[in-house]
Amino acid sequence: MGGNYEKDMYKQLCELMSRVDSLESEHKKDRKEIKRLNKELDKADRRIEYLNKTVTKQVEEITTLKSENTALKKENRILHADNERMRRILNNNSDNSSLPPSTDKNNPGKAANEYNSRNKTNRKPGAQTGSTGTTLTKNTVKSLIDEGKIENTVIKEIGTPGPDYISRFLLDFSINTIAKEIRIYPDGNGKYHVPDEYRSEVTYGDGIRAIVSMLYSDGIVSNDRIADFINGLSGDVLKLSTGTVYHICQQFGAICREQKPVIENDLLCSDVLCTDATTMCLDGKQKYIRNFSNLKSVLYTYQEKKKLKVLSTLPILPDFAGILIHDHETAMYHFGTGHGECCVHLIRYLRKNTEESQNTWSKDLMNFLAGMNTARKKLIEQGGSSFDEDALKKYFARYDELVELGYQQNKKTSNRLAKKEEKTLLNRLAKYKVNHLLFLKDFRVPFDDNMSERDLRMCKQRQKMSGGFRKESGIQMFCDIMSVIRTIKRRGMNIFQSIKDLFAGRPVIV
Repeated sequence: MGGNYEKDMYKQLCELMSRVDSLESEHKKDRKEIKRLNKELDKADRRIEYLNKTVTKQVEEITTLKSENTALKKENRILHADNERMRRILNNNSDNSSLPPSTDKNNPGKAANEYNSRNKTNRKPGAQTGSTGTTLTKNTVKSLIDEGKIENTVIKEIGTPGPDYISRFLLDFSINTIAKEIRIYPDGNGKYHVPDEYRSEVTYGDGIRAIVSMLYSDGIVSNDRIADFINGLSGDVLKLSTGTVYHICQQFGAICREQKPVIENDLLCSDVLCTDATTMCLDGKQKYIRNFSNLKSVLYTYQEKKKLKVLSTLPILPDFAGILIHDHETAMYHFGTGHGECCVHLIRYLRKNTEESQNTWSKDLMNFLAGMNTARKKLIEQGGSSFDEDALKKYFARYDELVELGYQQNKKTSNRLAKKEEKTLLNRLAKYKVNHLLFLKDFRVPFDDNMSERDLRMCKQRQKMSGGFRKESGIQMFCDIMSVIRTIKRRGMNIFQSIKDLFAGRPVIV
């Protein structure tokens, strides 16, 4: 019994050892598999870490690309708008903007010297039938001789002299340099009292000074050319320098400054006053010359800026109590008691809007304004001073209809910039309706501000000739002189004789 038990135990132990060996073999396989799987897991972790870094980098790149894309979209919108703006600028000319007519010479379909939009007619060049002309006749010359205004000298006789003859007149004048001597004698004590105007031993008389001043102002001639012209007329006897020319202009400017209060008083008493400003170059910086004009007088003033504070310091403007005509300068609405706006400028804006938006309301309003002006002129010829109330109501109602039509058409305008500017123009038309149509209610108010613009042309010609002014005193002198010269011309007076009278101490503007 005991021996069998031991055998059984030994057998079981052998079986257990065999199973342990088998399990240990399987365990070794499992450990190898686990080790392999751990290696695979490490590789997977490293792959995941690499993929995470790649994803992070790609996210950063995507973020950068989105930012660049947003910036490029913004830049594209800006460039598109700028391109659109430049196309609109290239389409500007003197008809639809404030550009001068000289810029139209390269426009297709328009001759280089055809700067206006007048329609051609079948009339022949030159004076038309019924024109009186200004040519002197023989009877006129004889009358001037009898009055002693023209010297008569026989210079040639053709044929055998006798009692019967016919005359032909050759009008000319001679220029002689005269040395007018002023003798100054000593007093009882042997002392000489020399007046200030004769302190220099040689000066220039009123005739030469008048020619210099006339060429500077009305002729818009440069100082060196004025000197050359005067010296040439004298047969090079005189030796005027550019400095002397400028000194004479300074003297004339001081004389003109004394005449300005009379001009200012006339303008202040005016019921309607036209005003405009133009840019001028002063020592390389942009400044302004503003003028005030009526049918009798013109005043030029210098201003640094167009701001309200500067305008308040100008002569006339703060004290003027009448109607001001201007080109939609909103700062001007702080002065005067009434305001009319230049409809010619308004028509330019309307024409530009028609070209850019392709809407019809602006062309209709443009034609409507021109038609009202034509009807106004006819009524003025008949002695009228204003339209009656019924006509005014119809005109104002039609104006409102066209503006309302403009608002409706503006909603469908495709061009973004044109739509924005069209809306601005419509808002102006609605807000300043009374000012745009004031020429209908009061015939003293002109349809345009062209009077001021014509008066400012002399300033632009001066800038083209000289390039501008170097000193503020120079631009102020120019304003003083031009105020008197343009007023003299406006009143139909002889410029040369008026300048001589001024140098002689005789006021000509009263």
